[in-house]
Amino acid sequence: MWREFLSGVRGELPILVGVVPFGMIYGILALGAGMSATEAQAMSAIVFAGSAQFMLVQLVELGTPALVMILTGFVINLRHALYSASIAPYTRHLSLPWKTIVAYLLTDEAYAVVITYFRKGSEYKHRHWYFLGAGLALWSSWQISSAVGIFLGARVPPEWSLDFTLALTFIALVIPALEDRPSVLAAIAAGVAAVLAFGLPYKLGLLVAALVGIVVGLWGESR
Repeated sequence: MWREFLSGVRGELPILVGVVPFGMIYGILALGAGMSATEAQAMSAIVFAGSAQFMLVQLVELGTPALVMILTGFVINLRHALYSASIAPYTRHLSLPWKTIVAYLLTDEAYAVVITYFRKGSEYKHRHWYFLGAGLALWSSWQISSAVGIFLGARVPPEWSLDFTLALTFIALVIPALEDRPSVLAAIAAGVAAVLAFGLPYKLGLLVAALVGIVVGLWGESR
């Protein structure tokens, strides 16, 4: 069990190089949006989803209604349903407590490492401990880096205007994901829709853009 666990931790370590600064930027922006240190850290512990947290921080700063924030977070994290379906054959035998734990730890970075390991055909009895090791390594680094960002955020002068890092972060997330024509079409359509729907109340333009991107992406795949 411990061999699998430590192997999962080691498998996740290279990805943490990019996760740590991401978490620090989140902590800084969360304080800049008016959240308290406790609220910002609690979001990292409860939501535990980088892209969703960045978007929610922006919505908090804009005073967006809670219902719109919940729906936006739901749409952003729909990809986790795909991750779950992909990894389910390897975790079907687990007990409910185990499934609950690994479901909470299932993020982009953890999925990438774990599914690669599972698909190697490993039949070890305790390979779900690999999942736990990778997931906890990521979770711990995210909590610590968020806390460091929150600590630094109180000491960063407002004139530094670090808000631009939010746009840069999402650009860095989107560009590598545009691997085929449907994804490119989806990104372009969502971007255009976001601009056209910018004036909608309660920031509903975000949901409209996401739905347009999904529809266009599915149409592109069917073609």
